Amino acid sequence: MSANRLAILTLAVLAGCGGDRAASMAADSLSRDLQRLPVDSSAMLNDQAAATPVPAPAAPAAPVAAKPKPRPKPKPAAAPAPAPAPLALDAGSVVATTVDREISSRTDKPGATVTGTVASDVTDAAGRVVIPAGSKVTMTITEIHESENKGDKTGKLTLTPTAVEIAGQSHAINGSAVALERTLRDRKTNAGDVAKVGAGTAIGAGAGRVIGGSTKGAIIGGIIGGAVGTQRAIETQDRDVVVPANSRVEVTLGGAFTR
Repeated sequence: MSANRLAILTLAVLAGCGGDRAASMAADSLSRDLQRLPVDSSAMLNDQAAATPVPAPAAPAAPVAAKPKPRPKPKPAAAPAPAPAPLALDAGSVVATTVDREISSRTDKPGATVTGTVASDVTDAAGRVVIPAGSKVTMTITEIHESENKGDKTGKLTLTPTAVEIAGQSHAINGSAVALERTLRDRKTNAGDVAKVGAGTAIGAGAGRVIGGSTKGAIIGGIIGGAVGTQRAIETQDRDVVVPANSRVEVTLGGAFTR
């Protein structure tokens, strides 16, 4: 209402001051103003922009359960390795050796021992080395005798293997051994040989005296007897059995050998 009053008052002032035309223009303006709807100027204007709807937060996605990794299948326990078969040689196996020292019937007696060195590896049927080269074979001289007559070409020598040492450990063996390079060595003339010659001379001299009936016959007989005695001494001269050092001795196993 205060606004209408102010407008009428303003119109009156204008009419007084400006004449009819001014009053008419003011009246028209006032009429238009009065036709407007009253506005409550005391109301507070809401200049806020229209609220934009805020989308609701998306629900968290449910965690995807990871596929369990398949457990590795346990490996089957390895079967224990079979124990290796013992190293063994059959009866009749041959061990090649070289004798470490000279054997002679002049110096050695039965019961003496001698060693031989294994010349090459001795293997079993599977190719495994049972007795390696360089091992030592112990042999006993069980029989030894010089040659006593010209018809005896070899004399007597028997070797018996008793043990083999491998990597410092001794193993019993049995069998036989043959010296492949033994020889006969003439002995120097000894009292026995001189006695044979002297006996032949005496027998020849006696026979010559009896036959010839004189000293001359005895001398001739003695010469002939001496020659016979000398021949006898030669035929019966002792010759020693000798096996040179480093010569070959072949050992043959008489039974199975295991280590």
